[in-house]
Amino acid sequence: MQQQRLATVSGNANLIDILDRILDKGLVIAGDIRVSLANVELLTIRIRLLVCSVDKAEEIGMNWWKHDPNLTTPGNMILRAPTPGRAALRQSDLRSKRKRVKRSTGKRKR
Repeated sequence: MQQQRLATVSGNANLIDILDRILDKGLVIAGDIRVSLANVELLTIRIRLLVCSVDKAEEIGMNWWKHDPNLTTPGNMILRAPTPGRAALRQSDLRSKRKRVKRSTGKRKR
């Protein structure tokens, strides 16, 4: 009997390569969905999707998240990943607030 061998590919390595390429180069998906009844258009949905890394998006001029009011803090600071210095400062700020709350609730008698 002749034995047939099928070529196999490791899924993990290919998935990582594909994701790396998509985030590096970018992927654009575009399409239109139209719902019509008796040649009368009832609904049109236009889909435009760009998948890429933040660095690539900034490189091509897409930086809407820097100016979106829903993604900024009240002081107009852009939300960023915490750095070790900022995280320590934030922790100390939270600790001092917690102490103030404990003091104010501890003074009240129930």
